[in-house]
Amino acid sequence: MALWVSWPAVAGSSETPRQSREHWAYQAVRSVPPPADAGGANPVDAFIRRSLARAGGIPAPEADRRTLIRRVTLDLTGLPPDPASVDLFVADPAPDAYERWVDRLLQSPAYGERWARHWMDAAHFAETHGHDQDRIRTNAWPYRDYLIASFNADVPYARFVREQIAGDVLFPGDPQATVALGFLAAGPWDESSLRDIREDTLDRQIGRYLDRDDMITTVMSVLASSTVHCARCHDHKFDPIPQADYYALQADFAGVDRANRLFDREPAVHRRRQELRKWQRGIESMDPAVLTGTEATEAVTRWERDRREHASTWVPIVPIEFTSEGGASLSRLPDDSLLAAGIRPERDTYSITATPPPGIVISAIRLDVLTDPSLPQGGPGRADNGNLHLSEFQFRITVPGTGSAEDMDFADVLADHNQESWTIQHSVDRVDTTAWGVHPEEGRSHHAIFILRKPLRPAPGARLEFKLQQRHGGGHEIGRLRLSVTDHASPVTDPPDRIATIISRSPSERTAEEQGTLTAWVFGNRVRSELATLPPPSRVYAAASDFEPDGGLKPSDRPRPVSILKRGEITQPTIAAEPGALACIPVLPARFAADQSPDEGRRRAALAEWLASDANPLTWRSVVNRVWALHFGSGLVATLNDFGSMGAQPSHADLLDWLAAWFRDDAHGSLKQLHRLLVTSGTYRQSCAPPESHSKAMETSDPDNRLYWRMNRTRQDAECVRDSILHFSGRLDRTMGGPSDRQFGLQPGIHVTPKVDYSVFDVDSAAGSRRSVYRFLFRTLPDPFMSALDCPAGDQITAARNNSVTVQQALALWNDRFVVRQAEHFAERLASVTETDRIVRACQCVWGRPPSPDERALLQRYADRHGMAGLCRLLLNSNEFLFIN
Repeated sequence: MALWVSWPAVAGSSETPRQSREHWAYQAVRSVPPPADAGGANPVDAFIRRSLARAGGIPAPEADRRTLIRRVTLDLTGLPPDPASVDLFVADPAPDAYERWVDRLLQSPAYGERWARHWMDAAHFAETHGHDQDRIRTNAWPYRDYLIASFNADVPYARFVREQIAGDVLFPGDPQATVALGFLAAGPWDESSLRDIREDTLDRQIGRYLDRDDMITTVMSVLASSTVHCARCHDHKFDPIPQADYYALQADFAGVDRANRLFDREPAVHRRRQELRKWQRGIESMDPAVLTGTEATEAVTRWERDRREHASTWVPIVPIEFTSEGGASLSRLPDDSLLAAGIRPERDTYSITATPPPGIVISAIRLDVLTDPSLPQGGPGRADNGNLHLSEFQFRITVPGTGSAEDMDFADVLADHNQESWTIQHSVDRVDTTAWGVHPEEGRSHHAIFILRKPLRPAPGARLEFKLQQRHGGGHEIGRLRLSVTDHASPVTDPPDRIATIISRSPSERTAEEQGTLTAWVFGNRVRSELATLPPPSRVYAAASDFEPDGGLKPSDRPRPVSILKRGEITQPTIAAEPGALACIPVLPARFAADQSPDEGRRRAALAEWLASDANPLTWRSVVNRVWALHFGSGLVATLNDFGSMGAQPSHADLLDWLAAWFRDDAHGSLKQLHRLLVTSGTYRQSCAPPESHSKAMETSDPDNRLYWRMNRTRQDAECVRDSILHFSGRLDRTMGGPSDRQFGLQPGIHVTPKVDYSVFDVDSAAGSRRSVYRFLFRTLPDPFMSALDCPAGDQITAARNNSVTVQQALALWNDRFVVRQAEHFAERLASVTETDRIVRACQCVWGRPPSPDERALLQRYADRHGMAGLCRLLLNSNEFLFIN
């Protein structure tokens, strides 16, 4: 397929296809020296003032110090400066006082919290799936903590990008690089289509294409400011992006789903678990590279040697007491096994007491579940099909008459056979709803081995007590069982019949297929055993190709096929899509190595390298433009997510390129250096209300302030408003990290209803409330107070926020229970100040300055009439609080 087709003239576009390919955004970042004759020590000012001079304008004077400290503190940390800091800064005569204050803010943990929140907007992060079910994502929050830590650590931007696309592949030893993949899974997920319907349905396939479309849209809009998603049904009508490029990006993500992914916070444990899981996947797919690898072949050699030289001797224990909680009849047979008969309860627990064999140090316990002609299908279980479900196996030792009792822990558990998803590990996980089963191997005896964490030397007179809980239901109790013990340090399970047949022959007599079967069984047991000894892993909701199945959502062992769809129709596939990116960046590869490797991570790694490449002009221009917009109220390119032909033209193209090149090459991707450069510029420090004589002409010629002849006056965003109010009232909990603050006692998996009142959460919490970045975000249930202040929710969670001023905001700020109650807390906090100073202190907190004499008199009359809480509420509704000058 051609990279571009000739389109007829399209309304709204003045560029031909050739011009589109030569569009400014797709050209290499230029090396543009700052103007030497424009004035200003900061290069940013040199570019701005040159453009301003050409338009006949002059920059506004610098804002006063109180305005500056409030502006920069809110911008960098999202919190207002306290009155003492304002006074110290205003009184500091040092010429670098402002720069030192900026450095202090950039080192504050609050900086990471503030800028993580901006990135969460861009990634449309929330902690529920959205759509009709909107189920809670219990493990979404580690990605938020990753963002906070990354911004505070000033991770170089290129690495930051690579981590969020393919951190697990490019940085496998760093557990946080796996957490970073929460970026790809941050958006909404259609549970109905991708989990609850059959795999072979058309709707399931449509759901997958749409899910990958959301990933593509987020990645390319946020990181490359490109509207690639417009090429889903046809070649992009305005930009040089054909359908083939869009579906190449679909192929990049064809091997991942959104799911709870395992990781370990300890790097060494994380590395080992990832290695073991990789081997496990290779064993399950019978990958020759794994089965013939050094680890696997050595495991088989050791196993066969140990089996020859150190065969385990199992000593049966003799039950002296045995009961069935459910009322079944247990009888002891001549071989010391127990046989269940009589009634078959829905659930049961067997309690067995025995004396330990004399003179043995117990290192492991063996449970044999045995066949018997009296059992359904011969057993070994009592279910109609002969299966069993062992929920929990518990062992303790007691010494009668002494009160001594000790519950024994297991270091490992093994079984000769595990039913799929019903493994022997479930018998020691202390969860009643999981269990060990043996389907479809009913009609055969099986056994499990429970290896003690520490060897046990029973004291004289000791009793061994066993509990076999079978709580899953359906009459799946064990029909016949026998318990034995050993002192062998490394007991192994008896091999199943097919393995016993293979090892009866020498290695030279075995076929390659037989050797592979043996290796998979031995090495698989060893890998599962070691995984069981690792500490419990953490989980993050992220892009994953290896995860625990959730209903109908199951991982794919290789990238799923992706076709280029004619008109975007699932019923009209054409040719197979090759993994890749955009062809309009000629210095970078448009397609990646498209072999048939089952390792989907190679595709994401190639895309990560494409995005983070020094030669990618979209990435470096996009990030500096986004940061600029968050500081100045508008971007050098006004359309942050669209650098294409239908997007805005750069207001200062030379400055944009200089910033991109400086950030990439000189700052080495340091976002903190970029912030410092921008907020210490004279352009940022300008007043937003210059004298009328200065502004009159510029208001006429540049009403939108695209030349930045003054600072833009902006309204505080919803999070700043809420957190500032809590800060003033003394109810802001500064605890960082951990699960989000979930309102209303909701539990994982519980679907919310629109009857919930958000204000309850913030009104009377005795411990206070944490910053907004830690609030639990629902997609289908927006917080009315935050929404009134343009905090996005649901499908509106996006990088672009409104900065409106509406009647609803005034009503919310005056009437919302949160504001009313926090105003009361604020007044209570001011009670510690002398009565004559309370109004001054209140204004210093909220406005960053003391009131003038006239203001103080007016506010005093209001306080006398409506009380101090009423006055605090009034200040929280003032323009001077709500706006950043």
